Order: sequence, then structure tokens, then C-alpha cells
Amino acid sequence: MLTSGPGARAALSDLGLLAFRVILGIVFIAHGWQKLSENGFGGQADAFESMGIPAPAVAAAFAIIIEFGGGIALIAGVLMPIVGVLLFVDMVGAFIYVHAGTEVFVDAGGWELIAVLGFGSLLLAIVGAGRFSLDWLVAGRKRKAPVVA
Repeated sequence: MLTSGPGARAALSDLGLLAFRVILGIVFIAHGWQKLSENGFGGQADAFESMGIPAPAVAAAFAIIIEFGGGIALIAGVLMPIVGVLLFVDMVGAFIYVHAGTEVFVDAGGWELIAVLGFGSLLLAIVGAGRFSLDWLVAGRKRKAPVVA
């Protein structure tokens, strides 16, 4: 059996987290890049203003930076508690200002994609990036570092 023993289960869990982080990261990078390459910061701010999003220039910069940079951080598995929460907040904003009151399905302008992206990010903020991540490497070094009295 593939998952016989706690070590094998832990390894599979970590591989699952890695795969999830990579896919989620790719999607966020794509969305951040789309905002940047198609609209730029100014164009995205104009689009956000037309949607009634407060402080549209700040919101546009936040969305582009956290989606593109956060996607890279997800793939690397770095700063998961912070990045996961910031990506979740980004998706909450997308829900409140764009998708609230719509149908579930994306093809109808619905919220299903942002729900999966947001809660997936929140999950990673809570459970961490797993062993195959920069967070794990940094935490491992801290655990092994000598205590100075």
C-alpha cells in the first residue's frame, strides 16, 4: 500500500501541498500578469474605479503585486502565513466588489473561482507550505541553530 506508515502519509501530504501550491501559484501569476500586461497599473486602477472599488490605484497595485508576487511565493513555499492571508483578502475584495450577488459559475460572472483561490490560499496560511518549501528549509535551520545564552 502506498500510504503504509506515518512517514509515507506525511510524504504524500507534503507532495500534495507542493502540487496544490504550484497550481494555485500558476493561476495567481496568470491573473496578476493579465492585469499588468493588459491594463498596467493605471488601466487596472481605472477598471477598479469603474467597479466602485475604493482607493482604486492602491487596490490595483495591491491586486497586481499580491497576485503576481504571491503566486511566485506560493510556488516557492515562502511566507505562507502572510502570503496566504493577503491572497485571501484579495479574493474577499473580488467577491465583495465584483462577484457578490452573482451566480456560482464563472461563465456567468460567478464566484466559484475566487472562492477556490481564496480559501485555498487561506488553507495554506493555516496549514503551511509543507516540507518541500522554503518555509520548511528556513524553519529547519532555525530549529538546528545553536541557542546563545
